[in-house]
Amino acid sequence: MERISKTKKIALIGMLSALAYIFTLVGHFVPISFGDFLRYDPKDAIIVMAGFAAGPLPALAISVIVSLLELVTISTTGIIGFFMNVISSASFACISSLIYKKIKSVGGAVLGLTLSSLATVLLMLLWNYIVTPLYMEVPRAVVASMLLPVFLPFNVIKCGLNAALVMLIYKPFVTAMRRTGFVVKSSAQSKVSIFNPLVVIGSVAVMAIMIVLFIILK
Repeated sequence: MERISKTKKIALIGMLSALAYIFTLVGHFVPISFGDFLRYDPKDAIIVMAGFAAGPLPALAISVIVSLLELVTISTTGIIGFFMNVISSASFACISSLIYKKIKSVGGAVLGLTLSSLATVLLMLLWNYIVTPLYMEVPRAVVASMLLPVFLPFNVIKCGLNAALVMLIYKPFVTAMRRTGFVVKSSAQSKVSIFNPLVVIGSVAVMAIMIVLFIILK
């Protein structure tokens, strides 16, 4: 993992929390949504990059901070939306960054993002089944009927887009952080960059597949 002093880690958390919040605002202009409260935003990609650079705990902290900022500013889903945002962002970012911390390679990044996507999709199916009836004020059977045709594809598309986005922009992100002195490459860092032309092509392909899937389902 990148070596970061305590002071710089706090500054990094603050900076990336602000950036993730900006990405959330940008997400409101991205026309990928399933209903009023299932709207794609790219903030989780920023949170994952924080986890890749600094570890799972900073990723968890940023997940809570950004969700809280959403709650008090732009959210229309209240405390329930805050709770669901934290679960979704934290599961995606913390699992992927924990695996990448252990396996610092292309395979580690891909494995982490794949497993975190799977875990997030399953967790959100469970929590939507439990919590969404309270938010929508409908019988649980109504929400159960929406799990496969609505919640499943939405979360698959959301995780797929964010995973591909991470693989595209993490390299320039961490390079910039090193140049500014926020992170320092450790001696244990893998010599293999997790970014190369094949990764870029693969990431763009995943994005294209997710967008086509959304268009088909929509």
